[in-house]
Amino acid sequence: MDADIVKIEIDAHVGMLTLNRPARLNALSDAMREGILSALQGFDADPEVRAVLVTGAGRAFCAGGDVKQMRERLDAPAGPLLDRPRRRIPANVHVIQLMRRMGVPIIAAINGPAVAAGMNLALACDLRIASDQAIFGEAFVKRGAPPAWGGTYFLPRLVGPAKASELIFSGDVFDAAEALRLGIVNRVVPHERFWEEALGWARQLAAGPTMAIGLAKRNIYTNLDVGLAAALDNETYAIEAARHSEDNAEGIRSFVEKREPSFKGR
Repeated sequence: MDADIVKIEIDAHVGMLTLNRPARLNALSDAMREGILSALQGFDADPEVRAVLVTGAGRAFCAGGDVKQMRERLDAPAGPLLDRPRRRIPANVHVIQLMRRMGVPIIAAINGPAVAAGMNLALACDLRIASDQAIFGEAFVKRGAPPAWGGTYFLPRLVGPAKASELIFSGDVFDAAEALRLGIVNRVVPHERFWEEALGWARQLAAGPTMAIGLAKRNIYTNLDVGLAAALDNETYAIEAARHSEDNAEGIRSFVEKREPSFKGR
């Protein structure tokens, strides 16, 4: 794999993952899928990484799958139906599952088009900030395919099943303002200030109480699929787990002492 196809940097406890195929609008090749997984695994294992920022090089976030690579597969022997996707789906699945398991906030910094798999990669992140030049679309149907990368899981939970069905069945493209109105992104900022705002947000989160944020993240997603009693049990466990952390003690002391907290992520 080209070592530069996914760029990795760490700055002020922020792990930055940049999809780096700008000439192809960062289309997701097999090698890029593996590169994303490897980068996230590295961040997950590094205690110095307390937030992750995912973005794209050039003018796009990610234009979806690599259609040229898909075209090459059309000429390959088909083989048994159930065996055909196994060569490429596991990396997608592992990426999404790892993003949900990671105990740090993951922000999608959507600098331009985020289409099909690119849109769903952004949806798999915990938070999304978009340039006012970004566009979105569940374009899978326009290639005769259903969504991948968790789109049918994430999108209905953000916009409801009826609106998700409309967006998925049509594959229509919509702008950042509409994405904000629908609750698909958290923030839209002018393009000239985009990177400053995105990195600033990531640094702010990285300076927070990492353990508490990680426990809250786990409960947000776990509690989507359980009843109230189980959700309250999950919260009780999380509070007890955080109660003995350095950051919890610092949060209490700083409040009593009327000063800003200085969290260490422990």
